[in-house]
Amino acid sequence: MLRLARLARSLPVVLPLAFVAAAVHAMGGQPPHAAPPLLKSSAPQAGPEAMLIKTLFEIGQNRLDTALAEIDKLLAVNPNFRLAHLIKGDLLLARARPISTLGNADGAPERIDDLRAEALARLARYQQERPRDRVPKYLLQLQPEQKYALVVDTTRSTLYVFENHNGEPQYLADYYVSSGKNGVEKLKAGDKKTPLGVYHVVASLNRTKLSDFYGIGAYPISYPNEWDRRQGRDGSGIWLHGTPSDTYSRPPRASDGCVVLANQDLATIGQKLQIGLTPVIIAEGIDWVAPAETHAVRDVLVASVEQWRHDWESLDTRAYLKHYSAKFYAGGLDFEAWSKQKTKINAGKSSIKVALTGISAFLYPGKDTLAVVTFDQDYSSSNLSDRMKKRQYWVLENGTWKIAYEGPG
Repeated sequence: MLRLARLARSLPVVLPLAFVAAAVHAMGGQPPHAAPPLLKSSAPQAGPEAMLIKTLFEIGQNRLDTALAEIDKLLAVNPNFRLAHLIKGDLLLARARPISTLGNADGAPERIDDLRAEALARLARYQQERPRDRVPKYLLQLQPEQKYALVVDTTRSTLYVFENHNGEPQYLADYYVSSGKNGVEKLKAGDKKTPLGVYHVVASLNRTKLSDFYGIGAYPISYPNEWDRRQGRDGSGIWLHGTPSDTYSRPPRASDGCVVLANQDLATIGQKLQIGLTPVIIAEGIDWVAPAETHAVRDVLVASVEQWRHDWESLDTRAYLKHYSAKFYAGGLDFEAWSKQKTKINAGKSSIKVALTGISAFLYPGKDTLAVVTFDQDYSSSNLSDRMKKRQYWVLENGTWKIAYEGPG
C-alpha cells in the first residue's frame, strides 16, 4: 500500500484534487498540493478498463454527467465491477454536494482502501505506459515452439503478453492483475507472498475441478522451481486464475500468492498458453532495455552453452568441467562429486555426440548474473543413447558464465 501511495504522489493528479488527496492520505501518503491537470488527451478505446479510464477522464474534465453515462455503460457490461459501483455512487452523490474522497456515498464497502488502491493502480497502468522501443531484459531467447511469453510486474499490477517473432519478443497486450497480500519473494507455504523468478505453465484446470473462488479456471506454474528448492524455498499452489462470479476484479494485493486476473482476461490469455512451454516471469518492477542489450547478453550466453556442448563432445573432461561453477549443486552432488562422476563416466567412452535444439534463455528477474537455459538434448555415445529436455542455471562469475545447476527440464 505504501508503494502505491508513493506512486500516486508522483502521478499527475487526474481526479478532482480532494478525491485523490484523500485516497492517497488513506493509504499512508501525504496529499498532493498541485492543481489537478487532466488525464492524457485520449483514453483507450475498448474494454472494461478503457471504459473505466474514460470515466475518470471525464471526471477530470468535470463532465460528471458524461462520466455517469460512461460508468453506466461499464456496469451494464460488467455488473460485478465493484470499483465501478463505488465511482457511480460518488458521481450520484456529487449532484447533491461536493465529494471529498473516493467512497463518499452512504453504504460504501468496508474495505474501501482496497478499492482506492485498485483505482490508483489502474490509473498508474494507463499513465505510465511501457516504453515502446524497449523489451523486458529477461527475454533473451524464445525457442521456436514457445508462441508466447508472460511477464508479470507486481509493482504495476500488470501482466504483459509477448508474442514470439523468430525468437524475438513482440508486445501483444497487457492486463491488470492482483498478487500476494504480503507482497513478493515467497519463502514458505502460507506466507501469502507471490514468488519472483522464471516459471512455466505446467497444467490447466477447468472450472469443473475448482470452486467458484478461482473463477473460470486456473493454470498452475512451476513454483517452486529448481532454483527455489536450492534456496530452501517451499510451498506450492501458485496459479494464474480468475475471480469469483460475483467479482470482476480484486485489489492489487489480495491473493494468497497467486496471480489473479479478471475472468474475461484469463479466458483470452488461456487461449495462448502452452502447457510445459509458456514461460511466466514474475518481477518486482520490470527492467526495460533496448533489444540490442538483450542480444548482447544472449549471444555470449548461448555461445557458452555451445562451447560446453563442444567440450563435452570432445571427451576433454577437463575442458568440459571448466564450464561448471565451484558452487555447482544438483542431484545431491556438489562440484567435487560431480567432477569425479563425470571423469569416471567419460573414461569409459570412445565417442560422444551431443545435439541441442529448442534453446530458450531467460535472465532471472532481480539477478542479472543468473540465467535459465532450457533445451532438448540428443545424446549418443559408444555405449549409450538418450534424449531428454534439460534445464541449466548459469551464473556469471568474473565475467564468465558457469553452470550452477543442471537437471531434467
